[in-house]
Amino acid sequence: MFLAWREIKHSKLRYALISLIMIMIIWLVLFVTGLANGLASDNASAIKESPATYYVLEKDSDNRIARSTITEEQWQDMQTVYGKKAVPFSTRMSTISLEKGTEKTDIAYFLLEPDSFQKPTLSSGKFAKENTNEIVVDQKLARNGYKLGDIIEDTTTNSQFKISGFTKNQTYSHSGVVFLSPTQWKEINPVSSKNNTTYNTVALSISENEAEKFNQKELTIAPKNEIVQNIPGYSEEQGSLTMMIVFLYIIAAFVLTVFFYVITLQKMDQFGMLKALGAKTSYLAKSLLTQIGLLSILSLIIGNGLTYGVAAILPESMPFKLSPLTAVLSSLLFLAVTLIGSVLSLYKVAKVDAIEAIGGNN
Repeated sequence: MFLAWREIKHSKLRYALISLIMIMIIWLVLFVTGLANGLASDNASAIKESPATYYVLEKDSDNRIARSTITEEQWQDMQTVYGKKAVPFSTRMSTISLEKGTEKTDIAYFLLEPDSFQKPTLSSGKFAKENTNEIVVDQKLARNGYKLGDIIEDTTTNSQFKISGFTKNQTYSHSGVVFLSPTQWKEINPVSSKNNTTYNTVALSISENEAEKFNQKELTIAPKNEIVQNIPGYSEEQGSLTMMIVFLYIIAAFVLTVFFYVITLQKMDQFGMLKALGAKTSYLAKSLLTQIGLLSILSLIIGNGLTYGVAAILPESMPFKLSPLTAVLSSLLFLAVTLIGSVLSLYKVAKVDAIEAIGGNN
């Protein structure tokens, strides 16, 4: 510790530049991680935050909600088996505008059975009264200028609804969710309601053991995380960002390994001299690791602060989500990558010849 700290103090500019590079790499890794989490939440938070654990879908639907159709008869069968643990669910993408406005907003309609376990938590306002045109919408619409009491109009059917409440973290396919009662749902689907009532899926709040006993002809059951993975574009989007994060860690490992190795080469004479004076290899290795650890921890603290500082001034429309737990885990992984990158430097220190370093061979 003593030797490591004295060297950092002696070569302030050199170690300040290395710390700056480490801070920028950490900031980039954390920012891309936050962006990946934000996009994941923006694409699927309405499903992720749902209390439902499993979804029943039509066979051959590839576990995609939009491709599945459940008949009224099939829903009644499941209701008989699961009771209040089962709720019919449908979704549809659409476009709305304010009653007298011209600007359109993309939204996702969600069918919501009153008093079911699917009922979301309100952030403001109140739940809609029965047999009215009141609706609850996600707060993302508030960022687009919608307010409590506003009348919105479905651009396809011209159906009008009044906003009575807002929810948080209820987005689907990067669009805010608009929750409709069964009566309101029929209003925006007049053609299908004239024939037979159908649903996309049935949401279940059941255990894994109950799910294993599921046995319905022409239907299949899928866990919630599989439904999320099959939301259009979700896997592709997250796969690309995860690949970027992995490459950033690999690049960080290479860059830091080269930096520490070059610095170690520049200090070979000093290490040899210290060995000639009786310093053990373990002492020098411990000093090198302490130095790298101090620089990494200092850079991590500043890098985390910089990330959260930038996140605080980002526009609300930008999907960014970095929980403290994710930041801590990412920081620990970065520290591990840095220490692994120091192995080559440690090997060089262990192989330094004290006699050669002080010119004994000449």
